[in-house]
Parts: sequence; C-alpha cells; structure tokens
Amino acid sequence: MTTVSVEGRALALSNLDKVMYPATGFTKGQVIDYYRAIAPALLTHLAGRPLTLKRYPNGVDDKFFYEKRCPSHRPSWMRTCEIWSDRNKGIVNYCVVDDLASLVWVANMASLELHPSLSRCDDMPHPSTVAFDLDPGPPADAVDCARVALRLRDLFEQMGLQSFAKTSGSKGIQVYVPLNSGQADYESAAGTKPFSRAVAQLFEQQFPDEIVSSQKKDLRGGKVLIDWSQNDGYKTTVSVYSLRARERPWVSTPVTWDEVDDIASSGDVERSRFEAGDVVQRVQRLGDLFEPVATLQQQLPKLQ
Repeated sequence: MTTVSVEGRALALSNLDKVMYPATGFTKGQVIDYYRAIAPALLTHLAGRPLTLKRYPNGVDDKFFYEKRCPSHRPSWMRTCEIWSDRNKGIVNYCVVDDLASLVWVANMASLELHPSLSRCDDMPHPSTVAFDLDPGPPADAVDCARVALRLRDLFEQMGLQSFAKTSGSKGIQVYVPLNSGQADYESAAGTKPFSRAVAQLFEQQFPDEIVSSQKKDLRGGKVLIDWSQNDGYKTTVSVYSLRARERPWVSTPVTWDEVDDIASSGDVERSRFEAGDVVQRVQRLGDLFEPVATLQQQLPKLQ
C-alpha cells in the first residue's frame, strides 16, 4: 500500500506492481500513471457525467464486471449523481469524475475502462452528442470502419453538421456529432435515437454489401455494423482517452479526418491502434482533438 497526495487529497494506492496487461507487462501502477498524465484532456469529457466503471481486478485476461453504483467505500469527497433506474426500481448513485483525485481513485480500483453517459447529470433527458459506433464483423476490420466513417462525415457535412472521429481502442471507429444545445432528447421523433437509426438504415440501403444496421450476428459477417443503439439514456459508451481491455493497453483515441482517410486508403489496421504512451505524446503535440465534442453547439436536422 502506497499513500500519495493528489491535489491535496490523500489516496491509498494498492498492488501497483500487479500486471494488468500480461502480453506487455503493463501494470496497475502504469494504468494510474497513464490516467494521471492524460487527465487534463480526459476530465473535459468525464466531468459532470454519470460514469460506469468496467473493472478488471486481476487484469484483462481474467474476469471483469461493470459497476454502475458508486462503491459505498468511496471517499467522502467523491461526487455522485443520482439517476433513477427502471431496472432497479430505485435511485442509483453513479460516480462522477470531475477531478484528478477522483480519476486516480477509480483507476486504483482497476477500472481500466471508463464508460460515461452521453448526458450530463444536470440534464439527463438531453444527450450532448450523437454517437455512431462502427463495429466490424470479421473479416471486415477497422479499415472498413474508416471508410464508413468518411461517408458519415460527408453526409453530416451536407446537413451542416461537424463530426469527429475516434478509434474505439478495440476493433472499430466511432463518430460523434456534438450537440450541446440541451434541445434534442433520446426517444422523440426529433431525438438522437430516431436520427441515428435513420442514418444507419439509409447507409444499409445504399451499401447493402458493406453495411448493416441490425445487431443480429448472422447478418454482420464481412460488414460494418453502424450501431445506433448507443443513443439511449440507459446506455454508456467508452470514453475518449479510456484504456481498453485488449491484449495491449490500447486507448480510444481521437483522430483527425486526414488520419481516418489514411487508415482507409492504406489498408493498415495498425494505423488505428494507439497505446497509452502514444496517446499522451499525441495530446502533448496536438492538444485535445475531441475538445469540440464537449463544447460545439449544433442542432439535429428534422427527419423528412
């Protein structure tokens, strides 16, 4: 056990030498170091949002669990967000990671992956963004996802919308359309779920040999699923800059559209993979490429 001071708060860190990623020897101490280093960019996208933790107590090759309810042994200063749960028929207190101490605390619990809501605690009915998770069905891969992402970008540009891409840190690419206007909800005819479903179905009709909008596994072979279902008040999506529990400490990394084009044109899946150290260096060099997702105000067009 090691006690450290983080922004004036004492934190007891444990098992820092435990290996979380056996293929590379990446330890829990390195996980915490990564989250400390990336915090200036990451906290922008976690602050004020209910957070689901995906915890791997014994590393990525062992069992994991999702934790929505902020642990009862949390520090007294840890902020929480009360959200009604239909499934639990009651209030669930989610962790809210607003500062470095909170981030280090959840990382110390082997919360390798961080999954925030698309809404902020003070305005849960209204998502701040529309998310499109492009998930390849083998033998399709991230290169195919990049090609679909570029088509999505072009469609949104025709609608007068800016969009931003990040790697999933796993197999695919994700495209976000920031809203931040407090107007669109999830479920209504003008909401983010009908909008994202309509976009996915349009692409499925236009490119039936390449794209699918249904999650049925028997339809997905060799195609890219445009997963629109993430646009739901009860779901969460992996955060930008979150580690992923893969064989290596890959990170969900914001990429420029030029980089997406490079992935698509090169055919090289490796260009879609960024490890923790790479991402810290990228942010030092490029800044937070995803910052507009937290601030840019846009409105969804009406569906015809």
